[in-house]
Amino acid sequence: MTDGSIIIRNVYVMMAYAFRAIRSDGNDRIAAERFDHLHDLLAEILVRGVGAQVKRGLHRDYLHRSDEIATVRGRIDVTRTIATRSTTRGRLVCEFDEYDPDTPHNRALKSVIVLLIRQSDVAVARKDALRRLLPYLDAVTLVAPTSIRWDTLTYHRANATYRLLLGVCELIVRGLLPTQDSGASKLTSWVSDDAMSTLYERFLREYYTVHHPELSPGAPTVDWDLDEPSGQSLQLPLMRTDVTLRNRGRILIIDAKYYSHTMQTGAWGKATVHSTNLYQVFSYVKNEDTRRDGSVSGLLLYAHTDAVEQPDLDVVVQGNRIGARTLDLNRPWEYVSAQLEEIVGWLED
Repeated sequence: MTDGSIIIRNVYVMMAYAFRAIRSDGNDRIAAERFDHLHDLLAEILVRGVGAQVKRGLHRDYLHRSDEIATVRGRIDVTRTIATRSTTRGRLVCEFDEYDPDTPHNRALKSVIVLLIRQSDVAVARKDALRRLLPYLDAVTLVAPTSIRWDTLTYHRANATYRLLLGVCELIVRGLLPTQDSGASKLTSWVSDDAMSTLYERFLREYYTVHHPELSPGAPTVDWDLDEPSGQSLQLPLMRTDVTLRNRGRILIIDAKYYSHTMQTGAWGKATVHSTNLYQVFSYVKNEDTRRDGSVSGLLLYAHTDAVEQPDLDVVVQGNRIGARTLDLNRPWEYVSAQLEEIVGWLED
């Protein structure tokens, strides 16, 4: 996959769904603009998003501090005050909580803004716009992008607007490759396959969450349908679905696949669906269908590529419907949405 294989406007829409910000103020204008490079799109999202956040007020949190100060604040650290002889200088070592913008969320924002400013692929005008944001982050510590722990960043009502912004930041950082000669870093022409695969899965799940909450979209694990549970079952691998939809007793398990090649070629040159993918979704379906009534179906949903042959499978195996098809992200959004709506039909009786 290359960034040319997906309309950049659709990348934005995928991000908007994936990070639950489809209704974010002002972001709808971004989707209507033309961007020749993905990096410009990401930079523009940050320019507008961080700019809007500055107007609303940066996220702040109560952070624990320990400092030598002239007046009592919080709790006096008697041990350290004596050890450092602070009183001889008319000062005390105090521990206190400070309502501060130097939070992990803002550190990640500042780190990635600086990173983008240094990239040659970002337009000069957008670099200048990013630089104008930095003074608002003066009180925020600049950290190494690789030190950011994305999985520890939590969101709640007070900082929900950071979800899309930091989702974009994570994709940018995961798309970095170090150059061997200078030790500097550069953005690849596309973010890593792993990052795009994660975005693709999250986008699909959130699309159905937004438009079809009645289908209870989620990503649950499938339990092994064991004849007799035993302690050895702990050694069985987890069967974690990408997207599961439910409707009136029927279940559809969707396995999202973002590959450079959507088909495999056999010994005789015949193009077939990836066998491991097919075995995987079939295993999910058969273990989920504990009633053995064919109420569970499975669909491999690949991101469409430029290959001549694409997956187009729809069969019934041992009573369960199993299929493989592609989602063409290089088409106008209305077409992409229509494809996703067609999939809902798999849950009809």
